[in-house]
Amino acid sequence: MISEAIPHNAHACPVADATIFSLARGDSSHDRILIWYMAIPVGALCQVRRRNRRIWHKTSVNKTEKKLLQAPEKKEKGNYFKAPVFAVAPMIDWTDRHCRYFHRQISRNALLYTEMVVADAIIHGPRERLLSFDGDEHPVALQLGGSDPVKLAEALRIAGPYGYDEVNLNVGCPSDRVQSGTFGACLMLTPKVVANCVMAMKAVSNVPVTVKCRIGVDEQEPEEALPELLARVLDAGADAVWIHARKAWLKGLSPKENREIPPLDYDIVYRMKERWPEVFIGINGGILTLDEAAAHLKHVDGVMLGRAAYQNAGILADLDHRFFGAPAAEPDWDGLRDRMMAYAARHLESGGRLQHVARHMVGLFTGLPGARRYRQILSSDAAKAGAGPEVIAAAFAAVDFPGVKEALSA
Repeated sequence: MISEAIPHNAHACPVADATIFSLARGDSSHDRILIWYMAIPVGALCQVRRRNRRIWHKTSVNKTEKKLLQAPEKKEKGNYFKAPVFAVAPMIDWTDRHCRYFHRQISRNALLYTEMVVADAIIHGPRERLLSFDGDEHPVALQLGGSDPVKLAEALRIAGPYGYDEVNLNVGCPSDRVQSGTFGACLMLTPKVVANCVMAMKAVSNVPVTVKCRIGVDEQEPEEALPELLARVLDAGADAVWIHARKAWLKGLSPKENREIPPLDYDIVYRMKERWPEVFIGINGGILTLDEAAAHLKHVDGVMLGRAAYQNAGILADLDHRFFGAPAAEPDWDGLRDRMMAYAARHLESGGRLQHVARHMVGLFTGLPGARRYRQILSSDAAKAGAGPEVIAAAFAAVDFPGVKEALSA
């Protein structure tokens, strides 16, 4: 869980309206973080210093009252980042809680990510809808979008009770909508800002704080831009870095084109791992199969699949055996059907619609016998008024499971 490290009791820091004015490192080590507040309109100045796992809070008002606050308990990083890690990438409009629950029923070991959630949305929006998830989803990481250290820290404070296993900062999304908020891939141009964000997040988080980035943007030279970003975020305390092995073009290409047109450069990611052998570095971009994932894991610590895992979720069925030592076994398709029917029933009882769940299941049997009819049933019948879990049963009944078994064993 993510716990509160910046005090919110008004009497401890007597300011009318406080925001973080700047972030400064006390030295090159990680045991000093100074977070300065500028008070409006009082003008009082408060300082929070984290040292040796405790936080000192001081105020210039009332002759410098000192308060000793307990720093958040830290989870053991080594356990969480034990290689290999296989992750399903955060994808806007796709990796919501229903998608993640579905993926978890197929693989017990895949690391799952939320959609990117903007810090402002957590602070001002419907928190329960944005942050809640089923306990079966663990391990699950929250991806945040933002560039304001204050807001990111506040978003983490709010997200704490939900119990995410990791928090990830998005420094890779190139969409116009994200750029307009000055976060995502455009932050590659301001590595100092990214470092300040990571520092603020680390100060309030007791779970790993990670960064997902590109190798560069626009006219940046990746051999210069990527190492600079990594050096800064690692010095700021980032626990791991996921690298999408493409540049992003901030103008002229759509998000879809930015996933396909800029050439892949896996070698530069490998070189970053060679340069920082002690740091967890994962790779993302254009990886379509478990065989390709295995090849990358010879060079880096983790592999992240995006649309390949979403559009063909069946590839996750062999993941636990292939990478995590689970016994070889045929997928339990009947069990998967029953679990998803039960989950859908619970969602319907809470006022949801079957389509919210079923839309993520459409690609399960891609390329296998019966997949077309399965897909048709889920796509059309699940959207009808009054549709219930029986639609999922009908879709599974359309699959030629003997043919699926033969195809998977070929």
